[in-house]
Amino acid sequence: MTPAVPLALLGLIDAAFSGFRAYAGRDARIRKHRGITRAALRGLTVGAVLLLAPALTAALLLLTAPAQARTYNTLTAGGLGYLLPLTVYATAVLLSLAAYFVLPFRASTLAMVIGLGPLTLMRPLAVAAACLGAVINGGGGPALLVGAIAGAAVLSVEPAVHRRWYHHAL
Repeated sequence: MTPAVPLALLGLIDAAFSGFRAYAGRDARIRKHRGITRAALRGLTVGAVLLLAPALTAALLLLTAPAQARTYNTLTAGGLGYLLPLTVYATAVLLSLAAYFVLPFRASTLAMVIGLGPLTLMRPLAVAAACLGAVINGGGGPALLVGAIAGAAVLSVEPAVHRRWYHHAL
């Protein structure tokens, strides 16, 4: 099993949420579905472009490797190690989101404050844990390189969207 597809999906979903976070709180209107959708699409677009960097890095590593099969296996092992911490993190985010949408107003606000807020701040730690998981699972240097580039890409989406579209608002 190649972990590239689930990792790409997680990265793109995170990019859409990053676009939303860059927009969140910038508009005082009650009905802002159009703005939220536009912000998520902006994040998704920026994320798709930035996530080309780790994909191209992995392709370059594979094309220049003397033993391509071995490098592919190493990158696959590293990708699986990278995926495990991100899956745990994504599950915690999904549980917090579910609580936010399902619970009554006060409880959903509490879910936001004690769940989604701290989890947003923990994103860099989740990426660091994923990089460590890539190395521990046998990915070595190549998987760490691709993972670090992927981590930098996903962590750059929100600041890029904010700077491009929402820097004037506050």
